[in-house]
Amino acid sequence: MGLSGAAEAVILGWGWRKRLVALIAGASGALALPPLDLWPLVVVPMTIAVWLIDGAVGTSAWRRFRAAFAVGWWWGFGFFLAGLWWLGAAFLVEADKFAWAMPLGVVALPAFLALFPACAFGLARLAWPRGAGRILVLAAMLGISEWLRGHVLTGFPWNLYGMMLAGEIHLAQAASLVGLYGLTLFAVAIGAAPAVLGTARTTAGRNLPLLLAAVALAGLFAFGYWRVPAAPSPLVAGVKLRLMQPNLPQDAKFNGNNGAAILERYLELSDRATSPTTPGLQSVTHLIWPESAFPFLLGRTPGALSRIGAVLPPDVTLITGAARAGETLPGESRPPIYNAIQVVNDEGVIVASYDKVHLVPFGEYLPPFLETLIRRVGLSEFVSIPGGFASGSARMPLAIKGLPTAAPLICYEAVFPGDVAARGPRAGFFLNLTNDGWFGQTSGPYQHFAQARLRSIEEGLPLVRVANTGISAVVDPYGRTVASLPLGVEGVLDSSLPRSGPVTLYARAGDIAFAGLLLLFLAFSRFRARN
Repeated sequence: MGLSGAAEAVILGWGWRKRLVALIAGASGALALPPLDLWPLVVVPMTIAVWLIDGAVGTSAWRRFRAAFAVGWWWGFGFFLAGLWWLGAAFLVEADKFAWAMPLGVVALPAFLALFPACAFGLARLAWPRGAGRILVLAAMLGISEWLRGHVLTGFPWNLYGMMLAGEIHLAQAASLVGLYGLTLFAVAIGAAPAVLGTARTTAGRNLPLLLAAVALAGLFAFGYWRVPAAPSPLVAGVKLRLMQPNLPQDAKFNGNNGAAILERYLELSDRATSPTTPGLQSVTHLIWPESAFPFLLGRTPGALSRIGAVLPPDVTLITGAARAGETLPGESRPPIYNAIQVVNDEGVIVASYDKVHLVPFGEYLPPFLETLIRRVGLSEFVSIPGGFASGSARMPLAIKGLPTAAPLICYEAVFPGDVAARGPRAGFFLNLTNDGWFGQTSGPYQHFAQARLRSIEEGLPLVRVANTGISAVVDPYGRTVASLPLGVEGVLDSSLPRSGPVTLYARAGDIAFAGLLLLFLAFSRFRARN
């Protein structure tokens, strides 16, 4: 069957067969995401998406919208089901409490997220031109729906379609201009261009869209090769980082009875020699531990702080994730608990803190409008904090002795394009502490690292990322990995700190660049060839 036959089969399909095609087409998009990063396969879901909308017919605008909405939902459900299946691992960490609710994360969440592409398909159908312009209409509508997905109900911009191109370092550089939302527009348009091979009636109708897509793809590559320097990034003088990845099982990490043993394990691992010239902590300036490192409140455990101070050599600073207790408010029975990054000096004194602002819904807190209902069915937050974590007041810079100002990002905060820079003057690097141990040896930690890496490209800032089970890494401002520890490995990683790069267009303009590109797509879609 040629492309014309395949297009006809999809367009004329009906009933469960058409839903199955949409489901499989959407699911195939996950192959272009980490850890596989088979970015050329972006053409499969996007090309079939065009044909699915072509076949959404009806005697009225409402019927056409409803038909496109339906296939868009199945397409989106397949994409999110295949891309987010690993969320089920979190429900097995405390299987006695959460295993029964696994379908809520593995099936119900993708079913909800599928409403966004469903609306995009429906609205695209209402403005659907006959010729190649429909490719740009689809890109625009999916781009809008992805922006909304990243903002509605606090947002969930995980695996935006632009991530299908972001695995290739040179293609990803376009994010420095238009961000991940803009990269999404390119991913959809380039991926959907081959649809004309199955539907265009003239040679020009087939060749011109493919030529334009090839030019766009070549332009992205050319810009990437121009932007990424051949030489390694220059380094911050006098900084020697040590990243500690304990690879601690999640069920052990949050058992309070293990607190003393966990601290000793961290200290022993942190002081290991990695080479004849790197005997241990004596040769580093900054030691960094992952998110929520302890099953206790570090600030209220003076014995732990004394032990840390006794091990740290003079002028060595510890940066660690830790739960932090705030001040008890009037009328409250207990203080708010924050998911924090804390800086500890060589005397065992906490000298700076940052509280996580963008919490994970259902994982770290329950949305207020759903909390009563969720607790009635026997669910709670995944974290072992009664009532969940409290949210920090603002994304503030973190001043650390001997380092440029850090823009701190705790776990999930690193996945939000345009919402990662700290207030005030530009920071010198991103500091991302995370704990992906909830998700085991799945694709989730690879996807998380890829999104954090793209923030470096968008903002032109290096990234220092420390994860409990991996992937821990140092990334330069062009998204190149300087050093890393793989997933599922215990160890320490010694690295210098790259300097920040030039301020990017995206860092200056944010999503204004995406909005301009979006309007350009819609304008060009009106100059369609009727083929």
